[in-house]
Amino acid sequence: MRYLVLATDYDGTLASEGRVSEATIAALERLRVSGRRAILVTGRRLEDLLGVFPEVELFDYVVAENGALVYAPQTKQTVLLAEPPPREFVERLRQLGVENLAAGAVIIATWQPHHLTVLQAIQEMGLELHIVFNKDAVMVLPSGVNKASGLDYALRKLGLSFHEAVGVGDAENDYSFLHRCECAVAVSNATPSIQRLVARVTRGVAGDGVAELIDDLVGDDLVGLQGSLAQHLVMIGTSLDGQPFTVPPYAMNILVAGPSASGKTTVTAGIVERLIEHAYQVCIFDPEGDYVTLQEVITLGDRRHAPSISEALSVLEDPKVNLNISLLGVPLADRPEYFGQMFTRLRALRTRTGRPHWLVLDEAHHLMPAEWGHIGVALPYQLGETILVTVHPEHLPPTLLSLVDLVIAVGPAPERTLRGFCHATGRELAWPEGLHHSSHQAIAWYPQSEQAMQPMRIVAPRRDRVRHRRKYAEGDMRYHSFYFRGPGNRHNLKAQNLNIFAQIAEGIDEETWLFHLRRGDYSRWFRDAVKDRYLADQAERIERRSNLLPDDARNLIRRLIEARYTLAE
Repeated sequence: MRYLVLATDYDGTLASEGRVSEATIAALERLRVSGRRAILVTGRRLEDLLGVFPEVELFDYVVAENGALVYAPQTKQTVLLAEPPPREFVERLRQLGVENLAAGAVIIATWQPHHLTVLQAIQEMGLELHIVFNKDAVMVLPSGVNKASGLDYALRKLGLSFHEAVGVGDAENDYSFLHRCECAVAVSNATPSIQRLVARVTRGVAGDGVAELIDDLVGDDLVGLQGSLAQHLVMIGTSLDGQPFTVPPYAMNILVAGPSASGKTTVTAGIVERLIEHAYQVCIFDPEGDYVTLQEVITLGDRRHAPSISEALSVLEDPKVNLNISLLGVPLADRPEYFGQMFTRLRALRTRTGRPHWLVLDEAHHLMPAEWGHIGVALPYQLGETILVTVHPEHLPPTLLSLVDLVIAVGPAPERTLRGFCHATGRELAWPEGLHHSSHQAIAWYPQSEQAMQPMRIVAPRRDRVRHRRKYAEGDMRYHSFYFRGPGNRHNLKAQNLNIFAQIAEGIDEETWLFHLRRGDYSRWFRDAVKDRYLADQAERIERRSNLLPDDARNLIRRLIEARYTLAE
């Protein structure tokens, strides 16, 4: 299921004139039978609601007083989410002639046109309160308290997030939570501002509209509304004219492919950053430590320790936490089995909570190689919200590649990359005549549709991401290693990481050192292999300084590496 919870307003939405019809109650019962949860979100005081709505136990939680408290009908427990205003505030309102004044556990409520008097009292007393309107009703609450904040608390108690929620409402005070819900709906009697916000307006009014929505939700999971809210679309790049290149956040599998050091990690890290900005929970499988330094991501595991399934699942139980599973401690031959066990449990978590919203499988061919015998057991017919990153698409199982919705080919030879994908999936590649690309671009292709291939500008993460220290400072860069050869190839000294590079640079003879320095080999390696533009730019400045003594240039570059990658660690 895509949507696991319905969040609904009470007055004017679920109820008409304060009462819920039998037909609407029957629809709520059908919702519960479907396995979905329900949360009531109302501006009413709790005691008022319980007096008019005895069927409240159809809901897992009630967010009352416009987000100031949460009530659990099954346990009868109430949690206040804010402190009430001081008593002197209510007394001052009465002194100023505010009539029909009602005080809840936190909320203070009255009616228009008393809002100006309420504002006067707030200013006089210097209180941090704000006014919320609900048609003619005037509600006073502590700053930061609204229906969205209360619903957020209730969702987290259920282990869910706004991305699993369908919200339905009718009036101004519903705006905050409808704006946050993945799918927002208005009943047909809703105010114009609410109708403009949502993806759908029901045909029926109030409870009839909610029943209509529930029947469609149970019937097909609102599949027709997929991608209807532009604010939930995720940018993966920009078109050549600068327009955002976006994808829907659900029912999408992306393959990022290209040669080593072609920018796959840059593309992927940029997408991950934007998913996190949209509050989608991300789980990354990181075989080389490329994502350890991403902000707002917790890394489990290191070179000496492979995280257990229970460790990973306990972190992912919180919908606001993103996880990077480091595979540095898992031997290469053991990674498919490790991933298969982990993925089975992640599928169960996704079925229960809808999360993690996105999986990122870096070096995916190591996790699910084409010859892996467990692919049919581990892989469902629909993978769902997954980014596969690989050098060789043809090294992945064809079953897996058949589930890819979007291919992003990066590097200098995207046509070759796409031909490898097509060969593995039994397709013929129709490369459009005149299609070209340049650096900092990729080719985007939807293989399941008739859309033509198109160039796309890569959008790197906005935050500066220092590459993983262990990989480049201490690891084995393999075929991206630097070789000190000198004139006439008299040497063949391999520096497989920056630490070894600095050690060899310190002891290598002057002629060999200057041979590579004058050719610009050091800055070129930092730029193309280490993918550190800052380090490359600084080294290039040193290489151009003809007034430097060889030992001075040697020391400057070594200190630059030490400062950037802390080799002493």
